[in-house]
Amino acid sequence: MKAIVQERFGPPSSLRLEDVAEPVPGAGQVGVRVRAASLNPYDWHLLRGSPLIARPGLGGRRPASPIAGLDAAGVVERLGPGVTGIAEGEEVFGFVPGAFAEYGVGQLAKLAPKPPSLDFAEAAALPIAATTALRGLRDVARLRAGQRVLIHGASGGVGHYAVQIAAALGAEVTGVCSAANAELVRELGATNVIDYRSTDFTAAAERYDVILDNGGTRKPGELRRALTPDGMLVMNNGGSPGGFFGPLGPMLRGQLLNRFVGQTITTLPTRERRAELLDVAHLVTDGKLRPVISRTWRLPETARALAELEQGHTRGKAVIEIS
Repeated sequence: MKAIVQERFGPPSSLRLEDVAEPVPGAGQVGVRVRAASLNPYDWHLLRGSPLIARPGLGGRRPASPIAGLDAAGVVERLGPGVTGIAEGEEVFGFVPGAFAEYGVGQLAKLAPKPPSLDFAEAAALPIAATTALRGLRDVARLRAGQRVLIHGASGGVGHYAVQIAAALGAEVTGVCSAANAELVRELGATNVIDYRSTDFTAAAERYDVILDNGGTRKPGELRRALTPDGMLVMNNGGSPGGFFGPLGPMLRGQLLNRFVGQTITTLPTRERRAELLDVAHLVTDGKLRPVISRTWRLPETARALAELEQGHTRGKAVIEIS
């Protein structure tokens, strides 16, 4: 099969399209014919082995997994020993390590039926970003109807889902993005939109019950100025590659600051759960959530797609169409 192979940590140019053996599902696993995979900051951190403090957990001297990618949508082609509750031919989406390939193997517990209203590219755009947005607002912030929430990075991968989820929860949504994306963010459910290039929302008079920070460009101490006295800052900073601590630095500073202020400053736990995929699928089916895809690429173009993603300012999601 064709796959994007990563033999060393480095820039996107270090990726190669190669022929490799098709993976075989083990116990509790499902073999998936990958039809589409989406890109996330997660992918470039694994690609570059950053931040350096996390390098031992990423494989040490070289990547633990030679094939990149995690978000995927496709068709079940093989079942591992003892797997029940799913059949060959079913269309699924979810977390499939090594998703930048024609075939992948995922845990049954990390896959869910593809929403029928979505094509494979749209479904592949959901797993990491949509479940992160749902977890941050519903589970961590416990956002309630009538509360005021600010989504920093509102037109990005996680942000554009967060705007829709916050609106579905009944909150008053303010999105921070560029002026070019303001109309999109309003269409997704934001009542107010702030152009970060012309307005510093941390210096304005408005205060918010919840801030979901997807930007990673402002310090926790700056962001908390825009919170109510008992508000919550949820930090989801993908950050840019490089550095020893990378995006962990602001998160650590936020946790330290949390000890001395009345507001709550917290981070988003990372997890991959079927239950959250099912919740996201229900929101899609109910018409409350839709993916926005900025561009689709072909598998041989994966390195170029990741290089563009690293530049930031991506509108919605970028997706690799594999077949």
